[in-house]
Amino acid sequence: QVQLVESGGGLVQSGGSLRLSCLASGSSFSINAMGWYRQAPGKQRELVAAIRSGGSTVYADSVKGRFTISRDNAKNTVYLLMNSLKPEDTAVYYCNVNWNYKGGYSPTYQTWGQGTQVTVSS
Repeated sequence: QVQLVESGGGLVQSGGSLRLSCLASGSSFSINAMGWYRQAPGKQRELVAAIRSGGSTVYADSVKGRFTISRDNAKNTVYLLMNSLKPEDTAVYYCNVNWNYKGGYSPTYQTWGQGTQVTVSS
């Protein structure tokens, strides 16, 4: 089983920056894609950014040019650097990891973090 621990959320003024981190821990697992989703009050959870094991990335149109996703494979950690934050970025941000067990065939599993609140004041 893989567990995720998120950190880095908080309150920031419009135009400010935050960096979210998500550490994956467990045993004998291999991470495929890692990503960040967010959910604002009254809205559906949406993809913010994702990064595959090869390093390719995908971003929501609303964050392109402002957010950067990266990962440290040695540390099993994914980061989300958020610049030029806007009030509409306010949401709970969730880390998501697709993984499988090492050695032989394994199904792909998905684990969610507990969520971290990001609040951007105007």
